[in-house]
This record gives sequence, C-alpha cells and structure tokens, in this order.
Amino acid sequence: MEEATRLLEKIIRVCLGHYDYWFVIVIMMAGFYVVINGTNLVKKLMGLVIFQTSVLLFYIAMGYIKGARFPILKTGEDFYINPLPHVLMLTAIVVGVATLAVGLAIVVRIKEEYGSIEEDEILSADNKGNKGDD
Repeated sequence: MEEATRLLEKIIRVCLGHYDYWFVIVIMMAGFYVVINGTNLVKKLMGLVIFQTSVLLFYIAMGYIKGARFPILKTGEDFYINPLPHVLMLTAIVVGVATLAVGLAIVVRIKEEYGSIEEDEILSADNKGNKGDD
C-alpha cells in the first residue's frame, strides 16, 4: 500500500511539474474542437489560430531551461537558453498571420459568391448548382 502511495505521489509531482505542457494540450484540444465542430468558416479559422498558438507555446516552453541565462556573453557564465526555438516561433507567427489573412480573404470571396459563411449553406447551395450539370 505504501508503494502505491509513493507511486501516486510521484505521478502527481510529474504531472504538476509539467503544468505548462498540460496547459498547451488543453488549448490545443480547444482549438481542434472548434475546427472540427464549427460550421462557420470564420470560427474555423479562429480555431486554427488557437491551435497554432498552442503549438507556439509548446515550442517556447520546450526552449526554456530553468536556471539558465539569456544568451548574452558574460565572463563566468556558461549555461544559456537556446534562442533558436524562440526565433523560429517568431517566424511561425509571421507565417500564421499571413495564412490567416489569406484565409479571411477567401472567406470574404465565398461570402460574395454564396451569400453565407456557414458550411452547411454553402454545401447545399453548391449541390443545388451541380444538379443541373448532370
């Protein structure tokens, strides 16, 4: 019984010690749920933004080392945080904003063409238009 209690305490310590990863997983699943469950195209794009934000947070959390210094060279210090993940995430943010802008532009064009941004209405309008083509 004491062995099981120690094992449970160890599992709890490990889970609570990595709270930032659990936070990332919750945000990721929330974004994924919005993408899968939503029928509004703008809401789906926002779900993708939430999902992307969770990935960015994940990489930033992985790049941080407790007790390490910023990579500014000083004498006597030799334990630095690797700046590469942070730099790559800045690039990913720029790419994500550009992708969101393109997605919103496509949604505007769909709204002009179909008169709606609801996926069900667009599919039904598209299916009605295709019935005469057979």
